[in-house]
Amino acid sequence: MYLKEGCSLLLKIQKPLMPFVLNSSPIINPREPNKQHLLHESDVLKQLKKERNLSSALQYFCAVANSNAFKHTASTYKLMIEKLGRECQMDVVQYILQQMKMDGVNCCEDLFVSIINSHKRAGSAEQALKMLYRIGEFGCKPTVKIYNHLLDALLTENRFQMINPVYINMKKDGLIPNVFTYNILLKALCKNDRVDAAHKLFVEMSSKGCPPDAVSYTTMVSSLCKAGKIDDARDLAGRFKSSVPVYNALIDGMCKEGRVEVAIKLLGEMMVNGVDPNVISYSCIINSLCESGNVESAFALLAQMFSRGCSANIQTFTPLIRGCFMRGGFYEALELWKLMIKDGYEPNVVAYNTLIHGLCNSGSLVEALQVCDQMERSGCLPNVTTYSTLIDGFAKAGDLVGASETWNRMISHGCCPNVVAYTCMVDVLCKNSMFDQANSIMEKMTLEGCTPNTVTFNTFIKGLCRNGRVEWAMKVLDRMQGHRCLPNITTYNELLDALFRTNKYVEAFGLFQEIEKGNLQPNLVTYNTILYGFSRAGMLGEALQLFCKVLVGGTTPDAITYNTMIHAYCKQGKVKTAVQLVERVRIMKEWHPDIITYTSLIWGACNWINIEEAITYLHKAMNQGICPNFATWNVLVRCFFDSLGHMGPIHILDDILGKRTFLLSWMVSSRPCDVYCKMNQQGNPPFVHYLLQVEILARGIVGIPSWRQQVRVLDFLHIRNQAMMEIQAISTRVKSWSQPAAKCSIHHFGI
Repeated sequence: MYLKEGCSLLLKIQKPLMPFVLNSSPIINPREPNKQHLLHESDVLKQLKKERNLSSALQYFCAVANSNAFKHTASTYKLMIEKLGRECQMDVVQYILQQMKMDGVNCCEDLFVSIINSHKRAGSAEQALKMLYRIGEFGCKPTVKIYNHLLDALLTENRFQMINPVYINMKKDGLIPNVFTYNILLKALCKNDRVDAAHKLFVEMSSKGCPPDAVSYTTMVSSLCKAGKIDDARDLAGRFKSSVPVYNALIDGMCKEGRVEVAIKLLGEMMVNGVDPNVISYSCIINSLCESGNVESAFALLAQMFSRGCSANIQTFTPLIRGCFMRGGFYEALELWKLMIKDGYEPNVVAYNTLIHGLCNSGSLVEALQVCDQMERSGCLPNVTTYSTLIDGFAKAGDLVGASETWNRMISHGCCPNVVAYTCMVDVLCKNSMFDQANSIMEKMTLEGCTPNTVTFNTFIKGLCRNGRVEWAMKVLDRMQGHRCLPNITTYNELLDALFRTNKYVEAFGLFQEIEKGNLQPNLVTYNTILYGFSRAGMLGEALQLFCKVLVGGTTPDAITYNTMIHAYCKQGKVKTAVQLVERVRIMKEWHPDIITYTSLIWGACNWINIEEAITYLHKAMNQGICPNFATWNVLVRCFFDSLGHMGPIHILDDILGKRTFLLSWMVSSRPCDVYCKMNQQGNPPFVHYLLQVEILARGIVGIPSWRQQVRVLDFLHIRNQAMMEIQAISTRVKSWSQPAAKCSIHHFGI
């Protein structure tokens, strides 16, 4: 493509036409300087090296060039070009090269390599290729070193289609590739996902008199691991056991495959073979252990690392801090951070972001902002990830003010928001019911060139659905498809749930049919939502068909699936069928019934059978160690009250507290008071007994100050005596009320 037969000229590349103006005000008819005014090469080089300001250095270079005091040499040209190249001033480099050519100064190999590297730094590898076309103009011939640097520049920009023609041209120039050439070709093939071709070239290297080195092995081992060929990578690494980078590549591959135990064994193998693991070896395994939640082993490996005299770095501590936060070790993470700072480890932006993320997830937003301030003071500028994490933290807390202030801070610091930051702002606006503003944010991000993704649309749809704005949410779905942003199953799950909750059954079932006809695969959340819809609509037959489809289709039902079906059966009066389902699943150990299950059965028995049957289910739950909750007691007490009047709940206290020992629930709603108020307004003051029982049974307390603590197995005779005392005290207080309260608070009972 780029080659001309019979020569090494690269076709389809025109010579750049660059006017050269070295100095806008040249000296006209300069006076011949005296010998005392003559400059030496060492003087010019010294001045150029001394001058740190690029403009001043260039001005001095031009002044010297336009005087008769000194004629620039290859060394001075090289130094000036390198200075310009480091600042990616490639247009000026071309001007200097043109002047160099006019002065008849030949370009050496090192200078040409420097020019290629400057183009690489500037991201203009194609211009470097054009320079190779012109190399003869500057009195320089292509060398293996020049070709290697050009190939590397092309590889950096993933210009794979150019690499092979340049390599062929190199051989036509009569140049013999060396190990650096082959290593670049290996990297190019591997980056282009041509691992098999890379392995073939790797094998051929020795036959061409260029045996692979540590870089060759590291490249191949790393690429084989990425391709999932772990065993092949291990076999290959076994041939080159003296290199730490080769071992590190294999350890990294094992860790990414989740085979951290094998990685630890490799660490031991290194020591046996006399190869000392370095900080990369240890850090890679520590990171993998932390990601899998095995933080204790990670700390043990850190201790081993220190005992072997291997110093850690910030990349070692960052995953440990993240791991501490992941397992709830808030103070442990902060203590580790303090020790890290005290020992002189300077955090980078990744470490700061990890700490901020952990603080935000722990709800410590004030502390997270303080860390961000500290980050700025230390000279480590927050990036878009930092601000996105903070905004997300405020969004989860529903703090619109905090999120907005962080957003403005990000913009004022010249940091452009990404799709994550925009999505977090949409989330917090939706949580504050500011849907018009959320919609405006989405429109703005499109204008700013940041296209909303599926998560952004899902966040907006979720906010609309959970606020009953399902019609708008359906329009957003159409708009989403118009943006060529494909909805996923999460999108449809939110819409289905909202449609069912707003009794839009026709639209919901139509949307479900759309899912089934499309390419999306419904997940368990989808099926649970549809089952809920069928149950809500009283469509037990359809619910049963879908339930069977879930079982046959290989999807494993969860507690929500079974409880939804049990509730559907109970709702239709088929309580015995629901019980049969519970027993069958319990015997097969596919799922264990919970309090939601038994509450549904109790509700069904109360409504369709009798109270005695309901009490039977209550006893079954308690015998299995399942604690009744507020909903359970509410169902029972309402049933007893309807059947037996206000004395019904007293029988529950006598029967349950007097005969049973069980674990009590804790930290439940104080809504029993509302039920008391309702009954009290109906002229039933003695129903205060019901309130006390629910408070005792549902909150799981004897002494009110400890009501937030989980109660273990207690002496329930003592509880009963305490209950009677509380009943007497509260009854005395109730008698003093002259009128039934229109509103009631738990504070009326001293709680």
